[in-house]
Amino acid sequence: MTDESHYERHVFFCVNQREKGRQCCMDHDAMTLRNYAKSRSKELGLAGQGGVRVNSAGCLDRCSEGPVCVVYPEAVWYTYSDAADIDEIVEEHLVKGNIVNRLKI
Repeated sequence: MTDESHYERHVFFCVNQREKGRQCCMDHDAMTLRNYAKSRSKELGLAGQGGVRVNSAGCLDRCSEGPVCVVYPEAVWYTYSDAADIDEIVEEHLVKGNIVNRLKI
């Protein structure tokens, strides 16, 4: 067994759909933007063992701030509104290791 994590960073996107009209991340096209983040990480050669893993998550319970994603191991929570925000998170945080303060929640 190794001490090293399987991934350098793990990104979880809330893609939960709440019932009865309750506010949720899926109201903001979360799955499309999660898929975009996953494809960008692959295009940039970040994806895979020792790199970045982009995953779907159930409810992360921050729906009022949504849509949301969280990057580990730093435990940095982000909100985003479009592909440009995802690009900034990928390029700044996942590539360069810089927290994107304007999107941090």
